[in-house]
Amino acid sequence: QDAIDRKEKRSETFKTAVHGLEMGTPALKTEELGRRAPQWVRDNLVTMCMCCREPFNAIVRRRHHCRACGYVVCARCSDYRAQLQYDGNRLNRVCQECFIFLMGHVVLEDREGKHKGILEKGAAEVSGRSLLCSSLQLLDKNGKGGTRGWFVIPQDDPLVLYIYAAPQDVRAHTSIPLLGYTVRDLPQENSRHLFQLVQSRQVHTFLADTKELKQRWMRVMERCAAGITYPEEEEEDA
Repeated sequence: QDAIDRKEKRSETFKTAVHGLEMGTPALKTEELGRRAPQWVRDNLVTMCMCCREPFNAIVRRRHHCRACGYVVCARCSDYRAQLQYDGNRLNRVCQECFIFLMGHVVLEDREGKHKGILEKGAAEVSGRSLLCSSLQLLDKNGKGGTRGWFVIPQDDPLVLYIYAAPQDVRAHTSIPLLGYTVRDLPQENSRHLFQLVQSRQVHTFLADTKELKQRWMRVMERCAAGITYPEEEEEDA
């Protein structure tokens, strides 16, 4: 119980990653690694290792935190120990990148040179410079269930909707090209705020948490589907 109390007290000192995005909280600078305690990324904000991008599970790939940068990583990617100044120069579990920076050691990387695919855009990175990002649910064809996740339209790739399982995942699990789609409003059903993307026989139905959020997504998607790639604020200023 004492360990639980200490853990909860320590967790309260760190903001969640989503709150950090909204408030513009800067990430820990490279030169501060090891000198200052990082803000930990919350476990429930990621579904995959933030280094190797492999999905977590409860048996063979569990979640760990790098004590230098605060990322959530798997055991393989955090199988390194480095002295951290903020913790009295004691050895702590760190990820590979922080180990290389702090210790000056070169680690052979079996994934080096691997080409990044279109989905390998980190959710936190693109959310910080997006036209719109939030939690939504993509319903199945029956409209009774589906995928709830973190949806992002990046500023530098505004014709594509990226869908992440969680707000801090380093890889999207799917994407939808927006150009040419029609955005269709649906009547409120049992207090559910529904809208659709429609193109020929392709229909994607979304569920938003609020009416305001639904309207924001519809407005941004309509602009992107029409090929308008600059933010609304720029149009209003002009």
